[in-house]
Amino acid sequence: MDYLHEINKLRKAKNAIIMAHYYQTGDIQDIADFVGDSLALAQWGARADAKIIVMCGVHFMGETVKILSPGKKVLVPDMNAGCSLADSCPAEAFAAFIDAHPGHVVVSYVNTTAAVKALTDVVVTSTNARKIIESFPPEEKLIFAPDRNLGNYINSVTGRSMLLWEGSCHVHEQFSLEKIVALKRQYPGAEVIAHPECRQPVLMLADFIGSTAALLRHTVQSSGTQFIVATESGVIHEMKKQSPAKEFIPAPPNDSTCACNECNFMRLNTMEKLYLCLRDEQPEIVVDEAVREKAVRPVLRMLELS
Repeated sequence: MDYLHEINKLRKAKNAIIMAHYYQTGDIQDIADFVGDSLALAQWGARADAKIIVMCGVHFMGETVKILSPGKKVLVPDMNAGCSLADSCPAEAFAAFIDAHPGHVVVSYVNTTAAVKALTDVVVTSTNARKIIESFPPEEKLIFAPDRNLGNYINSVTGRSMLLWEGSCHVHEQFSLEKIVALKRQYPGAEVIAHPECRQPVLMLADFIGSTAALLRHTVQSSGTQFIVATESGVIHEMKKQSPAKEFIPAPPNDSTCACNECNFMRLNTMEKLYLCLRDEQPEIVVDEAVREKAVRPVLRMLELS
């Protein structure tokens, strides 16, 4: 089957748009109407004149789209596309953690479930986390969840001592410092660029630290021609498209059999599943309205602060 042709027919007939995260495979990125990070996609979806939004990413991203677009049907190609980081912070356990530490403002990374967002005072992204944290008085007591690596990084650059939930992303946790050092010897002129969800030793080695979108923007603007990329390797597809004359080397994980670091959840989405999803209008993301109303507030507060 010519999935590209069939998908194009379906999205036109159904007034649907396709959105893809940077960590999706190249074929899905190329067919998408919008490619970006999770919050940007949710914002684009809210502004789009469409009845159906297909979110090619992971489950929490579909929920974030639904939170901002309650009147639209939100679909995901594979409901099993979860997220190790979001899953590391179950809402019930997080609620108990908050109760055990009264008097704290609760700050949650956007990579969380709708239920966790509903427990949160303000949501942040890796792009705006520093700015939002610095908007609070220095004496303000803060809880930060779920990514301990991002939280440690924000603490280090702001001088804060936020109380951190012990969660992490399995992709960014697994980068091998030794292999990155070896790549640096092999490519001495290459810049090491890293996402702040990486462990501190990797961040200490990095020449540039930023969100997925910031890493992409940096590779376009930098005079450098070689980059060792310490984030999910799917973003290299867009990096190559925007800077075809530059070289991008994926930072490897600890697993000696892998040359690059891929999210197995992101890779669950395929062109066939995208086609079936549009054809059948399933699986659909459903967020309880009471949860959605609570979850949208910290997202809107983030937009106000940033």
